[in-house]
Amino acid sequence: MVFFYPGTVVDKPQTASFIGKRWRGETTLIKLYWRDMLIVGSVINLFTGFIALMIAAQGDELWVAATVHFATLPYNVFLVFAVWRTPGRSTVMAWTSLVWLGAVTVL
Repeated sequence: MVFFYPGTVVDKPQTASFIGKRWRGETTLIKLYWRDMLIVGSVINLFTGFIALMIAAQGDELWVAATVHFATLPYNVFLVFAVWRTPGRSTVMAWTSLVWLGAVTVL
């Protein structure tokens, strides 16, 4: 979709496209499952988990460390729902996405 302004044509923002394409199942399952969830999502979760561990180890308030650790939870849940909504997904991919969600939430 293209937005029209007087005298110009501007494409819609890429962030809305990123979320919208995944939610509507328009992204390839390989890109969504392997790249977005397992690789990028895991790296983001490892990074925030490490930061949360550093905060806790320095003696700061535990709720601050927990907030940092769980900050990625909405994104993780979004990715799992997007995998479940994507047409052509296998049962193995669907259930391993739930296992991944549990693992990155706990770890």
